[in-house]
Amino acid sequence: MRYLLKDDRCFGPKAQTVTAADKRFQNCLSPQAWQALPAAVQNRFASKVAPGEARVYLGRIDHTEMNLAGRLLAQFLRLIGAPLPLDSRNEGAPAIVSITDDALGNGQFWVRQYGRPKGFPQVLHSTKRFAGPTGLEEYIGAGIGMTLRLREDRGALWFDSDRYYLGGAKLRAYLPAFLSPGALHVGHEDLGGGQFRFTLLLKHRLFGRMIYQAIIFNDPEIEL
Repeated sequence: MRYLLKDDRCFGPKAQTVTAADKRFQNCLSPQAWQALPAAVQNRFASKVAPGEARVYLGRIDHTEMNLAGRLLAQFLRLIGAPLPLDSRNEGAPAIVSITDDALGNGQFWVRQYGRPKGFPQVLHSTKRFAGPTGLEEYIGAGIGMTLRLREDRGALWFDSDRYYLGGAKLRAYLPAFLSPGALHVGHEDLGGGQFRFTLLLKHRLFGRMIYQAIIFNDPEIEL
């Protein structure tokens, strides 16, 4: 496993100079929205992971909340690989995110590992594809995915669910609104000093705030 340094290959000198090697995320925002993001956020999403390498972020879970509906949904989705956090009493547990690039250049593979109070860590995986009607979508497996919309809000980058679907890239059926598991919002907020906050929020018009999670991650600093 390869941990990328804060140098020209990944984040630029002193992690401040924006690299423009990968504009796939940038193209999902307006120029004004992209320029409103801090340089550190731009660097993280404008640095292409080279073939055969992985970008790995280490962190700790800061806070997790679930209501009853959120717990039931998270447990039900274990049937397709558990794409949502399963535990709410895991503050301080380690968290790891590994990002590798699709060799065909169509997207990125994201693997998340979250520590749990007992037993093995939870492992979540998904693929971010630069395709579809919004230009960005996330596929979680078992023929299930969602289209995404990017937005900037007060310097943070947000991934908002647009529509959920069943099927593949060419043949798919979009779920009607009443069958949606809720509106998913995933945020990336720079905290300075090489740290950022990852936020996951799942809300439903009937069941309220089903799941909320915040994790503090650190930029990669070592190479193995």
